[in-house]
Amino acid sequence: MSEEKNFHKKPETRPEFPKRAVITGGMPYGNKTLHFGHIGGVFVFADVYARFLRDRIGDDNVIFVSGTDCYGSPIAESYRRKCAEEGFTGSIKDFVAANHQAQKQTLDDYDISLNLFGASGLGRTAEIHNQVSDRFIRRLYENGHLTRIATSQFYDAKAGAFLNGRQVVGKCPVEGCNSEKGYADECDLGHQYMPEMLINPKSTLTGETPIMKKVTNWYFNLTEQNELLNQYVAEIRTQKNVRPLVSKTIGEFLKPPVIYIKNEFLEQYEACKDQMPEHEFIEEPKKPSFTIAFKKLTDCDQACVVLAEQGIRYRTGKTLVPFRLTGNVEWGVPAPQLEGEEPLTIWVWPESLWAPISFTMAYLEQIGHNTEEWKDYWCSKDAQVYQFIGADNIYFYGVAEMGMFMALQGKDNLTTHPAEGQMQLPILVANNHILFLDKKASSSGSVKPPMAADLLHYYTAEQLRMHYLGLGLGQRSVSFQPKPLNPNAKPDDADPVLKDGFLLSNVFNRIIRTCIYTTQKYYDGVMPVGEVSAPVLEAAKKAILDYERFMYRFEFHQATYVLDTYIRKASKLMVKQLGDADKKEDAQLRRQTLIDVFHMIRTAAVLLHPMAPEGTEKILAYLQLDKSFWSWDHIFEPISFFCGGQDHKLKFLEPRVDFFTRHPSQFAQSEGTEQ
Repeated sequence: MSEEKNFHKKPETRPEFPKRAVITGGMPYGNKTLHFGHIGGVFVFADVYARFLRDRIGDDNVIFVSGTDCYGSPIAESYRRKCAEEGFTGSIKDFVAANHQAQKQTLDDYDISLNLFGASGLGRTAEIHNQVSDRFIRRLYENGHLTRIATSQFYDAKAGAFLNGRQVVGKCPVEGCNSEKGYADECDLGHQYMPEMLINPKSTLTGETPIMKKVTNWYFNLTEQNELLNQYVAEIRTQKNVRPLVSKTIGEFLKPPVIYIKNEFLEQYEACKDQMPEHEFIEEPKKPSFTIAFKKLTDCDQACVVLAEQGIRYRTGKTLVPFRLTGNVEWGVPAPQLEGEEPLTIWVWPESLWAPISFTMAYLEQIGHNTEEWKDYWCSKDAQVYQFIGADNIYFYGVAEMGMFMALQGKDNLTTHPAEGQMQLPILVANNHILFLDKKASSSGSVKPPMAADLLHYYTAEQLRMHYLGLGLGQRSVSFQPKPLNPNAKPDDADPVLKDGFLLSNVFNRIIRTCIYTTQKYYDGVMPVGEVSAPVLEAAKKAILDYERFMYRFEFHQATYVLDTYIRKASKLMVKQLGDADKKEDAQLRRQTLIDVFHMIRTAAVLLHPMAPEGTEKILAYLQLDKSFWSWDHIFEPISFFCGGQDHKLKFLEPRVDFFTRHPSQFAQSEGTEQ
């Protein structure tokens, strides 16, 4: 768009926000403490949005929940190793509980303002979660969306045991996936496949190649949701508050089932193709393989059997497969016995998708409300659920969850626009990968991620929060490069983590101190009030509206740019005009400058409040105003609106008080040049 056209463009309509909201942060497994990716890739963003909505629509209308994922093969395997290698004698519940407490402490240390951080397998939240899980699966069954399927499960004959998901490791069979961490039926990048397709499986218990034994489990008929999910993807592609990453990734799983075969096996394929169900042969001249496409997943599965019998190597493409709901592991949520089958437990991924509902109910009970009020947040068109996740989990939240939520409507005539009282579809906020020193870090991989608690030995929580927000993870994968942990960093190199915090610790600190000290010197600590200059009011309005639009779209890095520009504008105005007032001994200019800059402090503090809560709450304390200061109901009002008159006295500010502090380890270092 040309500059001229852009100049005449009509201003955007202000975005609309729901009357009530639930914010969820992806649940960490209960086998470990939190690493930097949990905090910097998910929880900081979820927290900022929860805090923003509390200011925007009212504190009582927002519920922010998450919790420890207490079940699943990663936990079972970590517990087994801890017992075998470290002599741990507690139960698996003890193991999870200790990790849950450590996770909660880290979240508290980062000022993550959860209303409830529960645990799917501990205490009252577990009781509620078991009930919700039972109701959820029974409803899917009653609506005709579940099927019992006999599949093969890995069995270690030497150990005499069935292997759970993480106790077998091989190479992911999905074409284009480079993961070497393929587990029983999913890889560490979230790709789903049938167990028989795993390449070169090995038991982690004995190192032996496991055999396959038949087991029967309940599956959600996800393959029947293809048309509906395609409609859903088409709709979210048009929504400004859904990132393209979400629709693109979901769309990849909605393609017809295909098999990729290396060109070297062309002759063998030609010899056995008539033994396979009807399919399309697709030649791809510039690729080392050709493709065969099927209309149905069952046809594709039959073809895989034929290819395997002929010794032909192949890879499958992403497509919808039946979504497994149950398993035969001992440590898990009890599954309802629907047709008199042997007792089963629920596979961790399905139950973790509706666990936030359980946590919502647990929180409502905790504050003395009826637990059935959860429907006011999850089943009302006046409300909205926002789920903050990492890119690797889009399949589960964007495909499986959406399919199951829509299936709760009934058997037929399902819709992407549920009626009032039915389960509404959440908005997914997925970040790209946050890398560590330019590499993807994983607790189970070769590059280990730094632990979130350890980073607080080098930085304050607010420094890290501001840095993570400025990375632009909504647009691309970005590397986290903390200087203290970078072996390639030179002594004179600036620490990239500190750059975003300088705006607060240097610029904004100086603005606030200068204004309060000047007020103490010339006005006995009584804040000057009066008409704010028109250009200052207009600049504040623009910053507010820009910020609001970016927050609606979850463009957090853009919101930080708005604040950067606005705070530096306030600094420039203050330095120039107070300097002029001192030179000219112009008391009126000094007074008007303070009126204007205090208004800019107020505006910046409100916009910054979700991002840097500790520092901004300290500003409020020195302004000696109440919490209505944060409300967007009065966002365009001047600061005098909150003062109640002409004699509002500020709290006395001692010399060198900082509102936004540096970490103690940084005081011995050079602060660098202000940008």
